[in-house]
Amino acid sequence: MSPLISLTWSDDVTGRKGYLVVDRLVRGVSSGGLRMREGCSLDEVTGLARGMTMKEALHYDDDPSVRYIPLGGAKGGIDCDPRDPAAYGVLVRYLRAVRPYIETVWTTGEDLGLTQDLIDRAAAEAGLVSTVQAIHPLLDDERTARRRLADAFAVDVDGIGLDELAGGCGVAESALTALDRAGVPYDGTRVAVQGLGTMGGATARFLSRAGLTIVAVADVKGTIACPKGLDVESLLAARDPFGTVDRSVLRPCDRELPGDAWLSADAEILVPAAVSYAIDTTNQARITARWIVEAANMPVLAEAEELLTARGITVLPDVVVNSATNAWWWWTLFGDIGADADEAFAHTRRSMRALTELTLARAEADGTTPRAAAHAIAADRLALIAERFGHYR
Repeated sequence: MSPLISLTWSDDVTGRKGYLVVDRLVRGVSSGGLRMREGCSLDEVTGLARGMTMKEALHYDDDPSVRYIPLGGAKGGIDCDPRDPAAYGVLVRYLRAVRPYIETVWTTGEDLGLTQDLIDRAAAEAGLVSTVQAIHPLLDDERTARRRLADAFAVDVDGIGLDELAGGCGVAESALTALDRAGVPYDGTRVAVQGLGTMGGATARFLSRAGLTIVAVADVKGTIACPKGLDVESLLAARDPFGTVDRSVLRPCDRELPGDAWLSADAEILVPAAVSYAIDTTNQARITARWIVEAANMPVLAEAEELLTARGITVLPDVVVNSATNAWWWWTLFGDIGADADEAFAHTRRSMRALTELTLARAEADGTTPRAAAHAIAADRLALIAERFGHYR
């Protein structure tokens, strides 16, 4: 099924490419972040946009008291290393070029390689009121809603912003739900995380605080490992804006290993939380974990997932696992939750536990994978959304 809108942009200064894909609209609006990485492609952005359609659908609740209105799925991408000195200028020019879409049909925010603060600064320079202004006509009280979201972004929890923590809370809850269904205690369960940026860092914090042991984390410099458990809070405090850890904080027991060593870590749970396509048909053979929890978007190739499933390894899919990042924005903006960390985490845990439980139960009942089950649930809910609101494909 082809997307509704698919655009390729060329920067007239650097020649860099940018992409925007709107998979579908619901009530005239779509939702999906903007990523920046070297090698980003139209195919990648198209797949991510389709995934956003499913994430929105999975969080649809037909309870009339729920204010969160489902949106369509979309995604933006820029083929540029975010560390390149020219990257900010590319970002501003991209946002200026797609400004009509952000003003009318596409709500966006941070994704791989970009922080929300950076996007907001570039958006203002590009002449935008907000990166979510397309949704403003759907709000009952735009000023109050925008103030509530701004207040939520200002909330800090032990040195990390609430906006950074919401998604990781959802990832952790998905993993904990899988452990609970399998009757596996948290104490003694080991975790390896690829990527210590927004999603990976928050996930590591929540899993560590739940009693699991983080035995390995990987960033662009390599893997840091300790079989007895890493000092997660120390590593989080020593990150740069791209999630790279200052090695000067490592303890004598912490080992520095190659970048791909996280794959073969002696752990029950692997959390790929960095780039897409991280696990392929070759390197999947090194994995001995029982669960792979997809905190990143599309980190496991479909062919690799088939091989992993045949070996008894369960992949919890991204469309479920990392969906709280997007949902938190709308729960807050529409007023289902306030600008309060405890309220946000409680709501996220309830929602993600229910969604993960539903997905795993459906997979068990249908004799299929959690990904296939999630797609089936999303299809059911998309039909309900179309019936209630209509959508444009």
